Amino acid sequence: MVLIGENLNIMSRTIGPALKEKNPAPVQEMAKAEAEAGVDYIDLNIGPARKAGDEMMAWVVETVQGVTDKALSLDTTNPVAMEAGLKAAKGKALINSISLQPDRLEQELPLVKKYNASMIGLLWGVEGMPRDANERAMLAVDLMYKASEAGIANEDIWIDPILTPVSVEINQLKACFEFMAMLKDIAPECKSTVGLSNISNGTPNHLRPYLNRTCMIMLMKHGLYSAIVDAFDSELISIARGNKPEIVDLVHRVMDGDKPDLASLSEEEAKYVKTVRVITGEALYSHSWLEI
Repeated sequence: MVLIGENLNIMSRTIGPALKEKNPAPVQEMAKAEAEAGVDYIDLNIGPARKAGDEMMAWVVETVQGVTDKALSLDTTNPVAMEAGLKAAKGKALINSISLQPDRLEQELPLVKKYNASMIGLLWGVEGMPRDANERAMLAVDLMYKASEAGIANEDIWIDPILTPVSVEINQLKACFEFMAMLKDIAPECKSTVGLSNISNGTPNHLRPYLNRTCMIMLMKHGLYSAIVDAFDSELISIARGNKPEIVDLVHRVMDGDKPDLASLSEEEAKYVKTVRVITGEALYSHSWLEI
């Protein structure tokens, strides 16, 4: 699986000021740490960057490329900043992301073709968040059509169905999984990606890793190609690299209806089974689901 490290983010207490002040040390330290942790891409999230965003993005791209040759994911809603980053990037960059809002499509689809980039297609339409799996499917088809008109091959489109927090609305989460199960038929040769940490937003920090890891394993059953992840969750990276096949098999069996006796499982295995039940809606979410 392709892993995109999410930690070089303007919202960070250390990275945010460093980006604004063009202080290279914290940025380069983070980039090196993410690379050493084993991610494939480093996401450079500078936010909306309305003021001099082009200068900031070009600077951070060059700064990071000074210490690692990892592929870069360029993360901003400012199309001018996006183009500046694409100009500065040495390899094939990933645009994170392009939604189906007309202004984003008009301004950013040409950049994919011009700079031979890949793109994350965020299934966020004119009316906002899709309501169910069918609306996601319609948006995916619309996105492919518009990208094809711009000369972009399906292979360069990474579709993001938008994961939502499990603590907020379980039906949206179910719709995301339902859509992922049909994605290969809807969008042949397109890739898939998710912002994995979204599922655990709003939950206590000590519980977030189990939600993130279990969700990733569940989506792997549907052929998940990539995920935007916390680069420093070593257990998650180990699972993604195929080092925990017994946990992956257990999660997939539970998804298929197996109901193992929790008393027969190790403490770790039981936690994964309980988390599957929460994500599928079989058990209600609460901050104490691992203890129940």
